[in-house]
Amino acid sequence: MESENLIDTLAAIVGHRNVLTADGDMTPYLGDWRGRYRGAARCVVRPGNTAEVAAVVRACAAAGAPIVPQGGNTSHCGASIPDTTGRAILVSLSRMRAIRAIDTANNTITLEAGCVLQVAQEAAFAAGRLFPLALAAEGSCQIGGNLATNAGGVQVLRYGNARELTLGLEVVLPGGEVWDGLRGLRKNNTGYDLKQLFVGSEGTLGIITAAVLKLFPLPRATATAWLAIDSAPVAVRLLGELQAAFGTALTACELVSDVALGLVEKHIHGARAPLADSPWHLLVELTGPGEDDALRASLEDFLEGALTLESGGIVDAVVAQSGEQAERLWTLRESISEAQKIEGVSIKHDISVPVSRIGEFLERADTALRAVYPDIRIVAFGHVGDGNLHYNQSKPEAGENAAFIAAQPQVNRIVHDIVHTLDGSISAEHGIGQLKREELRRYKSAVELDMMRAIKQALDPQGIMNPGKVL
Repeated sequence: MESENLIDTLAAIVGHRNVLTADGDMTPYLGDWRGRYRGAARCVVRPGNTAEVAAVVRACAAAGAPIVPQGGNTSHCGASIPDTTGRAILVSLSRMRAIRAIDTANNTITLEAGCVLQVAQEAAFAAGRLFPLALAAEGSCQIGGNLATNAGGVQVLRYGNARELTLGLEVVLPGGEVWDGLRGLRKNNTGYDLKQLFVGSEGTLGIITAAVLKLFPLPRATATAWLAIDSAPVAVRLLGELQAAFGTALTACELVSDVALGLVEKHIHGARAPLADSPWHLLVELTGPGEDDALRASLEDFLEGALTLESGGIVDAVVAQSGEQAERLWTLRESISEAQKIEGVSIKHDISVPVSRIGEFLERADTALRAVYPDIRIVAFGHVGDGNLHYNQSKPEAGENAAFIAAQPQVNRIVHDIVHTLDGSISAEHGIGQLKREELRRYKSAVELDMMRAIKQALDPQGIMNPGKVL
């Protein structure tokens, strides 16, 4: 009866059509994109504005009901999936997708949490501005989830991750109060920077309902190149040389292993590597003022010089001569996750180390894993410009992977211990969710964990906000 009363209360707030209780209606919300997690919920609630979110949270707080906020449900760590008890109220922000304002003079966009990332990019473009957050899931992930996980993507090298792009937030707190911090200020030194508590908090401290985010001038020129290289250390060296030559015009520098590229060619229709086989590949993009031809010529000159160096480590290089060619190169990089999903389940790591230690990490981790699992297949790719690698393991035969997943604790220990010794992080841009919650306890100090728990207790004393995630 208590559950029915709460559902009736929620229906009175958002309307009966926006409270889903039938199994078939709730199914899309209760499983994650990777197929690793499936939970249960009393209902799925879809509020249409901030006032409704606040009223929903107040009702859940009064009933002591756990709340799981959800955006586009593209999490890689199960952060947006409830547990299996069926007690949680899943709050979907998908109806809250309005773009409230674009201020071109201030270079800001104010938008609601349910706005799909690609829609935000397109709105900025229509206003003659760039919103630079860019990742493979941009057609379905939502701004609220991007902020809650501190999303990164392929342009962090130049523009920073979601945290750096955030100027202000509107948040519904666990008691149902609304904090209006929607300020488009780049300088605001009036005490604690509260918005940063919620960016990266994965819905454990409150529900982000709107944000003020940075925009940038649209680049007029773009040059994109694909390089075949001998090793990961070559990529790190080239990164430094590109930064020295082009400065902030270097927008992206993406590392792709031959194994990762092979999966894309195997599973993605029409995908073809532009160059001959090589152990590693590098996707480079420059953007800036001027004309495409001039920027492309500058990149070609740089690569021609690099190719003529003896023992330079560059096997070959190609520069896209059109936007269509550049898009095909980017498709190779951005299809890796999809190709892996088609191939089958794998053990995934989203790690970061100092850029200077990328080569050392790969050598040490590859060696340690193959000593225990000689037939392991390692799929490595990522953002060499900010030290973030996606470092994933599976067996060559897809049918063996279900059993291999049982080895995840041991594989994690090998990989994460090496990351820790290199002063790295076990989560660079995917968050903790439920996947890495226990791992966090091993690698965070007691002082750090106590500080995090104190913040959680202060803001969410009932512990109703996304329980079982992060902490």
